[in-house]
Amino acid sequence: MKTVKCAVVGAGWWGTTAHVPALKRHPLAELVAVHSCNADKARQVAADFSVPNACTTMKEVLAVEGLEAVVISSTPNVHYPQALAALQRGLHVLIEKPMTIKAAESEELVALAEKQGVHFLVSCPWHYTAHSREARRLIQSGALGQLKMISVLMTNFNLGLYRGLPWEEIFGSSPTRQNSARPYFTPGRSSYSDPAVAGGGQIYCQISHVAAHLGFLTERHPVEVFAQFDNADTAVDVYDALNLKLEDGTLVSIASTGATPHSERNYEVRVYGTQGALLMELWKGQMECHLFDGQVTRYPDLPEADIYPLFAPTENFVDVILGRAENGSPARFGLYAMRIIEAACESARSKGSVTLCRSQG
Repeated sequence: MKTVKCAVVGAGWWGTTAHVPALKRHPLAELVAVHSCNADKARQVAADFSVPNACTTMKEVLAVEGLEAVVISSTPNVHYPQALAALQRGLHVLIEKPMTIKAAESEELVALAEKQGVHFLVSCPWHYTAHSREARRLIQSGALGQLKMISVLMTNFNLGLYRGLPWEEIFGSSPTRQNSARPYFTPGRSSYSDPAVAGGGQIYCQISHVAAHLGFLTERHPVEVFAQFDNADTAVDVYDALNLKLEDGTLVSIASTGATPHSERNYEVRVYGTQGALLMELWKGQMECHLFDGQVTRYPDLPEADIYPLFAPTENFVDVILGRAENGSPARFGLYAMRIIEAACESARSKGSVTLCRSQG
């Protein structure tokens, strides 16, 4: 039976939390190489996960015999050159969010993947939940009527990361469902706190999820963005408020912060159309649809393991390559998010709205 020979580039915190385990447990995936710029870490991952090649450069990864697919899970500042090298070699690529630092880089990668005829996915687990797939179907089928307004509140426990604090200081005394045990590797102190490495704070780290999900749900392009940021006491944005207009006139508001108590986080999505409203609570795995004719559908709550299916993008990646599944999270949604992110950053700097051309959005 055919297997897919894969490498994980950037086998750090998230690489060893999500991508390496997902590939090791997939019966048709063969993890043949792991990469870290730190040679000791690369060798440690290779030894602990029984991977034959420990690499410290992209050149070494690309030299692995028979390599077919690469997962890019390094820090955002090197996503573009690493993905570019893999795509130029004709490899299939799964890239972490945020896809790149600049929207033009994401656009170039999407175009190159299409030219090369390879599969290109962005790693967004929310696109794989049963609720998100049903929400996408309802919206695009017209069940809610004409879209008019979307409201999103997204919070998470990232403030300590934005401050560059040690992992134990952030999570050690307050374990959460997502961070219930010490990870295999903890993030580098600058991975989220240095804008030269991360691109920014909440806008790159978490609104990259929200914006990609907006594109996934609606398939309507943004044409105008206005944003305001508050950095609190960090070098990156911590509190973000965005107002968007989509190409069909739909109004979108996004409020997001990484400074929420460890006892509660939110991912509320409210979609309002001329015939009904869709109410989603993604962190709680809840969804309801209310139509103006009085019909109310309350969907079964998702099991906790299915609320944030962190292995789903990697598993789908392998299945797509083998022709066993459709691409559940095309990289164009990563590009969609990058255009919103870049416009929001420009808006926050200029204190004015930014217009996006239809051809750019």
